[in-house]
Amino acid sequence: MENATYTTLTRQSGLLTEMQVVAHNIANMATAGYRAEGVIFAEHVRVLEGERDSLSMAHAAGRAISPQQGGLDQTGSPFHMAIEGEGFFLVQAPEGEALTRAGNFIRGPLGELVTPDGHMLLDAGGAPVFVPPDAASVTLAQDGTLSADGQPLTQIGLWRPVDPVELTRHAGVLFTAESGVEPMEGGVLLQGMVERSNVDPVTQIARMIEVQRAYELGQSFLDAEDQRVRDFLRTAGARQ
Repeated sequence: MENATYTTLTRQSGLLTEMQVVAHNIANMATAGYRAEGVIFAEHVRVLEGERDSLSMAHAAGRAISPQQGGLDQTGSPFHMAIEGEGFFLVQAPEGEALTRAGNFIRGPLGELVTPDGHMLLDAGGAPVFVPPDAASVTLAQDGTLSADGQPLTQIGLWRPVDPVELTRHAGVLFTAESGVEPMEGGVLLQGMVERSNVDPVTQIARMIEVQRAYELGQSFLDAEDQRVRDFLRTAGARQ
């Protein structure tokens, strides 16, 4: 196989990965707390022997999570929370602690605050958050202090990855970081609101079109190269 074919195949593989990522972003335009993802490409360059040009190959080396703030929707639910600024909520998933921007929490039968998938919300100390089932009034201060009937219960913590570069999507709107997480200050919590997805539909659809066209162009080259090799073999066989 020639170098041009190898280069095109690595390019096609990266474009396919990006197409899948963009499609996933578009599918989650209406998912609360969803953060758009992008593909990071790396280039491998090797100097060839002799007077030939260098060989360059690109591949999808990783993914990056967009830190852009999503819009806020007012829901009126006392258990819905939105973060204005940086930071994440910390929840207890089956595989361990995870970060999320989705604040559409609900109260469980024992008073625990959980995500729609049943993951418990953790406070600033890493303990589960409970609200008495018989509480008539639940309020959340902007500093995260959660109170029931005028009595402080706990403080909702804001967290961030120790190394922001290591933030990776665990599942849906949940994220993990290999180096762990740490508490942070400075964020503002709003009650009765939920952060929307930060996906820009116009940008994502335009990118999908660009990637599809680039993929089709690469496929056309591979088809032409395959036909060229077949014609050569056919001609060479006829001369023997």
